[in-house]
Amino acid sequence: MESSLVDTAAATLCLAAAVGGRRRAGSFLNCSCSSKEYRVSASYSIGRMLSGVRSAARKKLFRSEPADLLGISWSPDSPPSNGTDGGHHHHWWTALENNFVLESSEDEYGGVVVDADRLPSDKAAFARSLAASLSYWKSVGKKGVWLKLPVDRSEFVPIAVKEGFKYHHAEEAYVMLTYWIPHEEPCMLPANASHQVGVGGFVINDQMEVLVVQEKYCGSSLDGAWKLPTGFILASEEIFTGATREVKEETGVDTEFVDVVAFRHAHNVAFQKSDLFFICMLRPTSNNIKIDETEIQAAKWMPLEEFVKQSFIQEDHMFQKIMDICIQRLRKCYCGLTAHNVISRFDGRRSTLYYNVSEPEDVNCNAS
Repeated sequence: MESSLVDTAAATLCLAAAVGGRRRAGSFLNCSCSSKEYRVSASYSIGRMLSGVRSAARKKLFRSEPADLLGISWSPDSPPSNGTDGGHHHHWWTALENNFVLESSEDEYGGVVVDADRLPSDKAAFARSLAASLSYWKSVGKKGVWLKLPVDRSEFVPIAVKEGFKYHHAEEAYVMLTYWIPHEEPCMLPANASHQVGVGGFVINDQMEVLVVQEKYCGSSLDGAWKLPTGFILASEEIFTGATREVKEETGVDTEFVDVVAFRHAHNVAFQKSDLFFICMLRPTSNNIKIDETEIQAAKWMPLEEFVKQSFIQEDHMFQKIMDICIQRLRKCYCGLTAHNVISRFDGRRSTLYYNVSEPEDVNCNAS
C-alpha cells in the first residue's frame, strides 16, 4: 500500500512539473517519468517522502479527482496513453490540487468564494490557476463563482474578464467579479446593490421654528431656497442615526430621533440607481448653530409658516405633501414609524424594524 502511494505521489509530482511548470523552487529536481514506471529524483529522501505520504494517508488527504484538472485526458476507467496501469494510479494528492486550484470557500448556496488574500503573486500563475479552477469547479458541480480582486492585484482583471468573468461591483479597495458556470441555465447570482438611501431631518423647536439650511452647491430650482438638512446614510448606518448625524454635521445642532414620517421611492436617480429618501422627525436637544462651511452656505431657525410658504414647496406637489404630513404629525393626528430593535431567528442578527404604535403611553401620537 505504501509503495503504491509513493508511486502515485511521485507520478503526480512529475505531472505537476510537466504540465503546469509550477514546482516549488528547490523542492524537486530532475523530475522524470518513464514509460513503464514512475521514478522521481528529489532533494527529499525517499524516507522523508514516505513519512509524508503516511501522514497524508492517515489524514485522508488522498482522494479521487478528475485528471482534466491538469489538462490530461486520463480517467480512472482508462489507462494513460503510455500503457501504464492507470487504474491503480488515479488518486490525486491534495497538495497538487492546492497547487493549481485557487484557495476558496463555499457560500451558503453551494457557490465558490475565492480567497482574495491567497491569490497567486504573478499574472502567469493566476491565469493557469484560474483556468484549472474553473475546470475543477465545473467537474464538482459548482455554479456561481465570486472573485474579489484587491487594488494591488488589478492586473488580474483582464485575465478574469478574458475567462468570462463579469463585473459585479467595485469599492475603493477592490473590484468584485462573478462567473456563472452552467451557461445553459439562467444566472442566479444576486445583482449589485440597486438603491442609494438618503435622509432628511425635520427639526422643529418649541417656538414652532424649523431648522433649515441653504446649500452651497445645489440645482437652479433650489437656488436661494431654505430647505431641510439632508444627506446619504453611510454603510452599516441606521436610518435614524444617519438623520441625526447629517443634521449635526451641517448645522451643529444636536437632535434625537422621534420617527419616520414618510419616505419617497424614485428610480434612475444617479447612475441608473434607484433612490430611497426618508423624512425623519427629530427633536432638538441644543439650539446653537455652527454650519459646515464646506457644503452649507447658511443655516437658521425659520418660523414654520414662513418655511411652508416658499415657492419651491407651494409649487411642488411632493414637497407640499411632505409638509402636510409633518404638520399633521405635529398635531398628533398622524403616527410615524418608530425604530424598534429586533433579533430574527432566521439569521440571528440584530436589526431595526420601523412601525407605528398606538398605545396609550405613546405621547407622540394620539391618532386612532
